[in-house]
Amino acid sequence: MSDVFVTVEPEGRKIRSIAGVTLLDAFAASGVSVRSECGGRGACGKCKVFVTEKKRINEVTDQEKQVLTREEAALNMRLACQVYLEGDLTVMIPVESRVRQRRIQVAGVDVTLELSPAIRKLRAQPSPPSLLDTQTYSERLLRFLEETYDLRGLTIGYEALKKLPGALNASHRDVTATVWNSREVIDVEAGDTTQRAYGLAVDIGTSKIVGQLVSLDDGQVVATSSLENPQIIHGEDVISRITFASASEAGLDQLQSIVLDGINAVASRVCEQAGVHATHLYEMTLVGNSAMHHLLLHIPPLSLALAPYVPTVKSSLNLRPKELALQMNEGGNIHLLPLVAGFVGADNIAGILSTRVHKSEELSLLIDIGTNTEVNLGNREGLLCCSCASGPAFEGAHIRDGMKAVQGAIERVSIDANDHAVHFKVIGGGKPVGICGSAMIDILAEMFRHNLVDRTGRINEKASTERIRKANASLEFVVAWREETDKDEDIVITQGDIRELQLAKAAIYAGCAILMKRRAVSHEAIEKIYFAGAFGNYIDSENAKLIGIIPDVSTENVVFVGNSALSGARMALLSTEMRREATDLSQQLTYVELGAASNFSDELISATYLPHKDLTRFPSAHQIVDNNSRTG
Repeated sequence: MSDVFVTVEPEGRKIRSIAGVTLLDAFAASGVSVRSECGGRGACGKCKVFVTEKKRINEVTDQEKQVLTREEAALNMRLACQVYLEGDLTVMIPVESRVRQRRIQVAGVDVTLELSPAIRKLRAQPSPPSLLDTQTYSERLLRFLEETYDLRGLTIGYEALKKLPGALNASHRDVTATVWNSREVIDVEAGDTTQRAYGLAVDIGTSKIVGQLVSLDDGQVVATSSLENPQIIHGEDVISRITFASASEAGLDQLQSIVLDGINAVASRVCEQAGVHATHLYEMTLVGNSAMHHLLLHIPPLSLALAPYVPTVKSSLNLRPKELALQMNEGGNIHLLPLVAGFVGADNIAGILSTRVHKSEELSLLIDIGTNTEVNLGNREGLLCCSCASGPAFEGAHIRDGMKAVQGAIERVSIDANDHAVHFKVIGGGKPVGICGSAMIDILAEMFRHNLVDRTGRINEKASTERIRKANASLEFVVAWREETDKDEDIVITQGDIRELQLAKAAIYAGCAILMKRRAVSHEAIEKIYFAGAFGNYIDSENAKLIGIIPDVSTENVVFVGNSALSGARMALLSTEMRREATDLSQQLTYVELGAASNFSDELISATYLPHKDLTRFPSAHQIVDNNSRTG
């Protein structure tokens, strides 16, 4: 195949590719970052580019005709995933299609716990052999550890066995033995290295990988690092990645290799920050959703996406570094926390561990909002959980000007009651290029509060504001005028966008409602709502209640717990007791499959109303509804 050269504006960068590949693939191979939430299927419409040489690419595809407007097509806008290179080309990536640094949530809940890590480093001085005492080096070491530290039944691993003679000879038989789980010697070093014991807690999210390097001696976090999950090139959501991995063995190979590279990159960064050598990184605890778990382990993930959505394995696992090619001590251990179900993973178990809802007297909801939102309801008397297919709307997909919580995204919005002026806050400051999920909730709540949408979500065409206008035979609301933006056009919320948000919020509330009915409790019985995850941390709880995402509870009882998954992974790193709790949770959690619930459809439809069709469930919204009725 012949070489093709693509000039990428506005940077003026030239990249080399080959004829016949898509422009999106050419970008990926050359490190050019372009948004692609659907993984190149032409569904999300986020990889828009302007092209100049129409004769050097294929004709507009049917998929593009469904996504692009007439105005965009007239300006030679195309989807990078639908453009096949036939010759040299110049393209311009508009500001809204560029990938920007995502705001990553690292902080979580700090829980006091008794340190009992699986790793112990012990000083040992085994006696030398003689003609009268010919016990082997390994027998002498194990006998010393048994007699001195009361460790019975110990074995010694292969990696430690290879190091033992050299360590004994180099230190005159004064060595440090690293013991895992009081069962196996996994490393031997010359001299006293008992203070050099570290572990890495990792949250493998769909969108990001976050790791914390922790001292196993005192439990302190010594370094933190994060990066975008590099699997994102094959789709923003887990279904896109499952589809890619299921299409061929090569796809599964690639997704596993990519995520392992990401974990190794995080491990390398934190070790460099703290001045720690990788040989002193003895253990990792990994959490993630069920799809991330299966892809990491090279387990075919298709069963997760097909009814009845069953994972291949859900128990906790302990693996050696060489099995996953992770860069740490060769004798170390990789611990994966257990799963719950096809769409409820180890990250949910870790979130429960860190919030301690399973040990609390209070009846609580723990909610982690994402493309799939996990909802847990219960207390020490038992927990129910479910996964809500809330869709990617809060991540910006299928929203005209939607985007993730990255620099340039509007994250906070308020609307003036008198003149409907819109006040907004932008991540990173400056002019906005789009709207992220927290702002979408604000906008819908503010529009409802000021009678700009009715309870069905219909935009009020009779409202006295120039911000409501007709476009493409539908209505839209202008959030930011062109001169206020960094994209040379107005930023709006369309009627279609509002419908997407209604469906997303309805799925979450319906999940809560089904669990409450199973538990035979009403919203008045809910004593705490915990919001977990990066998105949950930036939600305005009053606005979330007003549009009906969560039950109507007092605002002071809504708690934001940040990256509870990473906190739970860290707890499991520092405490074998937490690992036992995680296993118990996996077995005791009652998973509710919403699709099998007889009343789910009714709950979903009722929850599309603002805040809900049944207003008795949302007493705090009565005044707003009454006011809107009088003025509308």
